[in-house]
Amino acid sequence: MSKSLARVKAALEAAGEPVEVLEMEESTRTAAEAAAAAGCELDQIAKSIIFRGEQSGHVVLFLTAGGNRVDPGKAATVAGQPLGKADAALIRAETGFAIGGVAPVGHLKPVTAFYDPRLSDFDKVWAAAGTPRHIFAIAPGRLLALTGAKPADFTT
Repeated sequence: MSKSLARVKAALEAAGEPVEVLEMEESTRTAAEAAAAAGCELDQIAKSIIFRGEQSGHVVLFLTAGGNRVDPGKAATVAGQPLGKADAALIRAETGFAIGGVAPVGHLKPVTAFYDPRLSDFDKVWAAAGTPRHIFAIAPGRLLALTGAKPADFTT
């Protein structure tokens, strides 16, 4: 088991969340791939979109419904600082995950996170579990509680 996957499982277990992490035969790197693999609606995929806070120098996580796009201007307003592109090295250093498998939980460092309210329209959503082929389903309210994300309007 990869270290990334193990961290996600450990974070879910520590939170008392009885979630089964599934390994998919096909890639779940994109929201469309994940939705096809999970057999769910595109917006039931909780995408982890990462920016670099230009003032803090740290990653900022936006948990977004699969069909939504993060509006950079709205996201910067919500984050309270200008945002830039987070490179793969910064993402891995702060979250412990590679692009395409960034989970909403199990990060190496505390991460400021924001939550797309569209995710709450579903009984369950699916999120990456640390690799491009592992996902888990979770109730949106639990995802919100586990991540400490703040609900906000940051999509187009």
